[in-house]
Amino acid sequence: MEEKFDVTGMTCAACQANVTRVVSKLDGVSHCDVSLLSNSMKVEFDQDKVNEQVICEAVKQIGYTASVHGEKGEVKKEWQNRQNRVESDQRSAKQRLILSLVLLIPLLVIAMGPMVGLPILEGMEWMMVSALTQLILCLFILFIQRHFFITGFKALMKKSANMDSLVAMGSGASFVYGLVGIYQMAYYFGVQNIEMAHMAMHSLYFESAATIVTLVSVGKYLESRSKAKTNDALDKLVDLAPKNATILRDGQEVVVSSESIRIHDIVVIRPGQRIPVDGKVVSGTGYVDQSAITGESLPVEKNVGDSVISATMNENGTFQFEAEKVGQDTTLAQIIQLVDDAGNSKAPIARLADKVSGVFVPVVILIALITFVAWLACGQTIQFALSNAISVLVISCPCALGLATPVAIMVGTGKAAENGILIKSAAILEQLHSIDTIVLDKTGTITSGKPSVQDIKLYTSISANDFISVAASLESGSLHPLGQAIVEYAKDKNMNLEQPENFTNISGRGIQAKLNEHVYLAGNKRLLEEKHIRINQNVLSDLDVYASLGQTPLIFVEDQNVIGLISVADTVRSTSQVALEQFKQKNMHVVMLTGDNQKTAEAIGKSLSVDEVISDVLPQDKESVIRKLQEQGKKVMMVGDGINDAPALMRADIGVAIGAGTDIAMDSADVILMKSSLLDVVTAIDLSSNVIKNIKMNLFWAFFYNILGIPVAAGLLYPAFGLRLSPMIGSACMSLSSVCVVTNALRLRYFKPRIEMEEVKIFTMHIDGMSCGHCAWLVEDALKKVPNVKEVRVDYNLGKADIDYVQQVNMVALKQAVKDAGYIPVEYKEEKKMKKIVTVDGMMCMHCVAHVKDALSKVEGVSDVVVSLDEKTATLNCTENVTDQMLSDAVTNAGYTVISVK
Repeated sequence: MEEKFDVTGMTCAACQANVTRVVSKLDGVSHCDVSLLSNSMKVEFDQDKVNEQVICEAVKQIGYTASVHGEKGEVKKEWQNRQNRVESDQRSAKQRLILSLVLLIPLLVIAMGPMVGLPILEGMEWMMVSALTQLILCLFILFIQRHFFITGFKALMKKSANMDSLVAMGSGASFVYGLVGIYQMAYYFGVQNIEMAHMAMHSLYFESAATIVTLVSVGKYLESRSKAKTNDALDKLVDLAPKNATILRDGQEVVVSSESIRIHDIVVIRPGQRIPVDGKVVSGTGYVDQSAITGESLPVEKNVGDSVISATMNENGTFQFEAEKVGQDTTLAQIIQLVDDAGNSKAPIARLADKVSGVFVPVVILIALITFVAWLACGQTIQFALSNAISVLVISCPCALGLATPVAIMVGTGKAAENGILIKSAAILEQLHSIDTIVLDKTGTITSGKPSVQDIKLYTSISANDFISVAASLESGSLHPLGQAIVEYAKDKNMNLEQPENFTNISGRGIQAKLNEHVYLAGNKRLLEEKHIRINQNVLSDLDVYASLGQTPLIFVEDQNVIGLISVADTVRSTSQVALEQFKQKNMHVVMLTGDNQKTAEAIGKSLSVDEVISDVLPQDKESVIRKLQEQGKKVMMVGDGINDAPALMRADIGVAIGAGTDIAMDSADVILMKSSLLDVVTAIDLSSNVIKNIKMNLFWAFFYNILGIPVAAGLLYPAFGLRLSPMIGSACMSLSSVCVVTNALRLRYFKPRIEMEEVKIFTMHIDGMSCGHCAWLVEDALKKVPNVKEVRVDYNLGKADIDYVQQVNMVALKQAVKDAGYIPVEYKEEKKMKKIVTVDGMMCMHCVAHVKDALSKVEGVSDVVVSLDEKTATLNCTENVTDQMLSDAVTNAGYTVISVK
């Protein structure tokens, strides 16, 4: 089983390494992962061999405290408790630091003032007063910072020395040496040897002892403040959860805390309120902004039976919903848990630093002893040898090594979550940047996953309407997107559909069913060949034509005879082409997987310029494709929908589920994209590269600092250059080293996606009350003032306004703008706006250009047409219902030839 523990008392990487080492050695423990940043530990163990009490006792034996994390509570409350503990520790550290600094200043003035000409307690008569004052001030400071000595010496006695041990030994040695100096002064005063007493006064190291602990405290305080910023992304996520909610109790509305909501409670939501838990609407209606979770830019209408997601905002309307997932089971809680777990997980790149941290402190203590003995052997004074040994102890910094990786990982996973990318572990974040092959499932990944009917061909005397009715009735039993496209096409024509009998889904090929005493087949060419259906030359020719256009033809057979064909095509996402170009720039081998036939697949692949197209792939065969690529030595990323592609995602080195929305618990994916954009894959790879570069920079600095600093502190440069470091400078360097590492990692907070496409969408609003051009102008002017609206086209004859917008638009604001202008908004329909490029042959002059532009502009749903005579292209924006065939027909009817439509 796996259990989470809270661990207190850890202050550095050596502590983390000690806890990991001791727990991992226990019989029955298979894995132990300790996080210094969150003061937590995850242990996988066999309950028959070891239990929680034994694990906690093992941790206690080396000077730390461990306790079972306990039952998970409401996410916001649990996070707030953790943050409160951190803030409380910071306040205590700040108070100790201020008191120490207040006392350290007079101590330094008294101890070092005479060296710089300050007349502070000068003269022989003041020597003992000065020494005793330094002793008292130093004792106060050491008492304030006593935690260094308590934890440091306790760890030393438990043979688990850590950073506190180094500080305690360094500061303690300075204090003891200073104490010996006072006794020497007292002795020499007693024998009236003032000269020797004066020399003994120079052996007082009280200011050094106090400065060491104070400067280390400064560094630890700054470090803790910096580390707190690593959780900025999680803070933002937690803030999405509302503190209170209104529920119905005995028919009365009662305001309760969100964590007290239970399953089956009825929650009341009004405009402007966030939804506290996941559930299903039982009454009322509303428009919910889900952008924080799913990335959906437009508020989604919620009616009875619709699901609502925690942390989303109700913009308009009032409704009630029944709670279905509460506490740690809500979508928001799962996202927070996933990001938190990933941030606290270990990356493979940290292995070397972890190994070094495990032996670092004992090695440093040994070096300090060797330094002390070596300088004494070379004839130097005890004061000189001790000063160098103390410098070695206090300049050494295991924290810099321990923080080099986890801080960058935590910031990186949090930043990914901010961009709608959920990365499940540090190992995956590290591996992302090394992928050299990316396999993309076509449907729903490269394309929108919402195919539409492009053309219909009949081969018998059946009428078009009857054929569509039969085809849609057959496909009504199928969940395949191509079949659903035909069903939607029939519904748009208000056709009545019949229920098929003996429906059978033939995976990767099509369907078989019975309807009105006839046996039907519907599917691809492979299905007909397997069923031994004769396909005449006309049908074969049509199949080739549609395939060459990148469309998928579905053949319909009635009682062994081909009766017709419906050509269906999916729309390539506007972001996919840009993402594919980015993959190419990264020298990645791009493979497109599709169940389409070879000609259709090659046509689509050619238009997208992918490196390799693998067609006719059945869902169960995708995994073997990934395996073959891996056998060639490639590091493979598979991007799919996370459900149909689950085996392939699990087989790949990294599996990416695109457009997962609220399904963030899927086991098959290593990375979950909340939105449906391949550009998020590019962002994930770029972020991985930035994180790994940052970690390598941190590790280089941490190793370089210690490799250079320890020899210098030991006095290695003293014989040749007379250069040596005092313990005070050494402690300052140690503090700064860990602060530098954390600060460098925090630069990742400013990471931004390299490409942020503003996908333009069209929002069509029907409006009552317009009767002339002036009305249209008033409506247009009002709508253009709404944020994120780019363009507005109003047709008063049709009573509608087409609104181009980017990012997110407030539907309530749009409706209010129309009302304020004096008109009535009736309904709306959102459509994505896509960019297409039509390559045209036959244009000879600007007159031809005008002809082509005019022809394309007349197609319903087409806008912003730009025709280039030099490039022989027409670039335009169009809605999803505009097919490539419609554009091709418009140009052909104008007397020109279409080469391609992209």
